[in-house]
Amino acid sequence: MKEVNLVVQSKGGCGKTFCCASYAQYVTAEAANQVEVHCYDTDTSNRTLSRYKPLNVQIINILTGHNTVDTRNFDGLIEQFLEKDGIGIVDTGSNTFIPLMSYIAENNITELLRESGVRLILHVPIEGGQAQTDCIDSLDNILKFVDADVVIWLNEFHGAVESNGKPFEQFGVYQKNKDRIIGVVRLEKLNPDTYGKDIEQMTKLHLTFDEVDHTAEMTFMPKQRLRNVKRDIFAKLASLPVAANALDGTGDGK
Repeated sequence: MKEVNLVVQSKGGCGKTFCCASYAQYVTAEAANQVEVHCYDTDTSNRTLSRYKPLNVQIINILTGHNTVDTRNFDGLIEQFLEKDGIGIVDTGSNTFIPLMSYIAENNITELLRESGVRLILHVPIEGGQAQTDCIDSLDNILKFVDADVVIWLNEFHGAVESNGKPFEQFGVYQKNKDRIIGVVRLEKLNPDTYGKDIEQMTKLHLTFDEVDHTAEMTFMPKQRLRNVKRDIFAKLASLPVAANALDGTGDGK
């Protein structure tokens, strides 16, 4: 593949799958008729990404029944990265975080991919509010475990990602690693009674943004607000230095 994107975070409930599904939809739109997009769901406790039918997600069981790494399935996933063309997007679970990081580190996966011409990008959601400290600690561990480019997703639904009035870009973890952090995607807090409920309904139904326009389960104004959300997220993703944005521009990510 040209590029593999892993969405990782040890803290559950931080909007990881929403970020992954949004990114997969953006890349699929940008890559239309140009390169293949391969989506994978490795979250053994909450198979969410695979419920988005238009994304054609492949389920990979990377853990055994004893919560240890299923080496054969893990190896098979890496071999797909090496053998297939296109762009890969992988949703991971909080329960697979430690085994995944350990497998990547122990097997020098980043180096293997790099030597094979495959770029690895880690997408790390950071949630504001009470979960922020755990999310930042997880980010710090990810940066120590894996030598790869990183995209940060700031999920501000439960509050701004800040510390004593300082924005994320002034955090120590950002300052120490800003040469590896290739982008920050900020998901601003929206009105919870309108946009918040619309996003919640969309995710509950496991609908893509395009499917929202055609469903009978949502009325006109929720559809319009979700179009606004899509435009905002896609506009931010368009600035990232990733493979989807290096194509010839015939895709339609609008």
